[in-house]
Amino acid sequence: MSSSAFPTFTIEGYPRVGANRELKKALESFWAGRIDEETFTSSAHSIRVENYARLRDLGLDQDYAIPADVALYDQVLETAVTVGLIGGDAAEIDLTEYFALARGTAERSPLEMTKWFDTNYHYLVPEVSENTVITPRPQRILDIVAEAKAAGHVVRPFLVGPVTLLAKSKATEDAGEGFNPLTRLADLTAAYKQVLAALKEAGVEWIQLAEPALVADLTIATDQELADHAAEVYKEILGEENRPQVLITTPYGALRAGLDALVGAQPEALAVDLAPVTLGNEKGYVERVAKAVAGTDITLAAGVIDGRNIWAADLRERLSVLEELKKGGVEKLAVTSSVSLQHVPHTVAVEKNLPVDVAGWLSFADEKIGEAKALAAALEGGTVAAADAFARSDRAVRTRRESARTHNQAVQDRVAALPDGQVARQPEFAGRVEAQKVLNLPQLPTTTIGSFPQTTEIRKARADHRSGTLTDDQYVDALKDEVKSVIELQERLGIDVLVHGEPERNDMVQYFAELLDGFVTTEHGWVQSYGSRCTRPSIVVGDVSRPKAMTVEWAKYAQSLSEKHVKGMLTGPVTILAWSFTRDDVPKSVSADQIGVALADEVADLEAAGIDIIQIDEPALRELLPLREEDRPAYLDWAVRSFRLVSLDAKPTTQIHT
Repeated sequence: MSSSAFPTFTIEGYPRVGANRELKKALESFWAGRIDEETFTSSAHSIRVENYARLRDLGLDQDYAIPADVALYDQVLETAVTVGLIGGDAAEIDLTEYFALARGTAERSPLEMTKWFDTNYHYLVPEVSENTVITPRPQRILDIVAEAKAAGHVVRPFLVGPVTLLAKSKATEDAGEGFNPLTRLADLTAAYKQVLAALKEAGVEWIQLAEPALVADLTIATDQELADHAAEVYKEILGEENRPQVLITTPYGALRAGLDALVGAQPEALAVDLAPVTLGNEKGYVERVAKAVAGTDITLAAGVIDGRNIWAADLRERLSVLEELKKGGVEKLAVTSSVSLQHVPHTVAVEKNLPVDVAGWLSFADEKIGEAKALAAALEGGTVAAADAFARSDRAVRTRRESARTHNQAVQDRVAALPDGQVARQPEFAGRVEAQKVLNLPQLPTTTIGSFPQTTEIRKARADHRSGTLTDDQYVDALKDEVKSVIELQERLGIDVLVHGEPERNDMVQYFAELLDGFVTTEHGWVQSYGSRCTRPSIVVGDVSRPKAMTVEWAKYAQSLSEKHVKGMLTGPVTILAWSFTRDDVPKSVSADQIGVALADEVADLEAAGIDIIQIDEPALRELLPLREEDRPAYLDWAVRSFRLVSLDAKPTTQIHT
């Protein structure tokens, strides 16, 4: 086995769509038939190599510091195809089959897609049965390594680990009753060993295996059962001589039973999530990690750079965590991100329209690499070795803490005056049902959820308005024409409660973020959601308030077009938070309450404008659900409270939809 030292600092992963969403554009051009397979493959190659060069220039210039967590669509699909969990006995999976698995065809459905742990990234769910043929295809990952080597980069190949891969899979429809995918762990472990042996024979000295299943409470197995599985699997894998050295990463939370299991397996390196939010949720975690690793030959990759959020790190506080680990007996210590940086945008540097003070508070993927580099230097040579970075960090922490943009006393006082605990609208449900008979609706009224498709004409009008070729008045006229068309369509269809279609909204969260104080939005802050789809999360920078009505004029206009009821349409506080980057200086529950009362003002204005039915959308209610079971009741309590705050003072005659 090889003995190359682990790099002094690294990251767990990097945005793979390209700084200008080049992969998205190449994918969609290929799917649409505008480019052929050769052109697409060449584009994807260029994006990967350019990313490697970018990472090297940012300081990841040690061998194996650059993670090759590449995927054309999804890292779980990429891993499942490479180790042979899907694809049957096929020796290789070509692009046509690969994208058929991801997107489906006229003859077959795609793999199910769902959230990756508690992130806004979606993965494709492998399907497994007792009879699934597992056929490793190491050439896929060997090609990635060779491609990087040819461009002058020694990268660290990446796979989702075997325990997590099966824990996040599901049984096929023809699997036996009660079949648990984890029963195939021994077979899958053998496949991983083949892939690792092939990498070793190709001269690869490090590989990264991600095991986030060990930080979550899953229904497929208990925390202890998953830890036992990991202990067994890694005893097998790490017992092989013919393999690269192994870095096991554990993003998205704190290990419990899995900590001793993984340390006991003695990987060459172990990465743990030590982001501030993780340490806040798991008291004593730094001490537990240090105690477990002390006295071993394991390199601890300390995930002290928060890869989930976009705030500049407090480098002095983060350095204190590293020093605590050293004091606790950890001899081999490296710096890394808490999770893959795929969850944040590329760089703050391209954001030219952010307020100058806010830009100084932010840290996207490239800036986080700089923070990791600074901490590694300070760990070795003291803060003087990274004096400029620490000075910038000190300034960001101080100015953000003192800024009027962060703190609004009137908002804080208003929220402090709210009742403690859970709240409930009055009168109770039965009384409201009686009061709402005045709406004169059928016993089973028909309605729609809300937004209508954004037509080509609307998208063009929005683009023309942004570019200045369409005046404000012309743009509003175009939107009004679309609202009128949507109202007329619903009336022809005999719908009882109408919607205006929301053509004025570019996004159900960003629309409100642009109108609420306490938010900022970016121009280029794209983050991959799945495949070619990217989102641009808004940022909660401070206390939230509503300076003026946000939806009333559009609701009034739509209502003027029909004798039927037209609903007001609001996005709820939890969804606004779930699809934004949130503050790290206050609990999410505080921001949720603030958004809740801001939206309550909107409800009051809608009522005053004659809107009698108001929809409050919360599609993301479960998306912020904590990974640990014991944390979920508290979350659900404040999430429900914030939703109820929106309609707490609504008139009994106002009907609330959700």
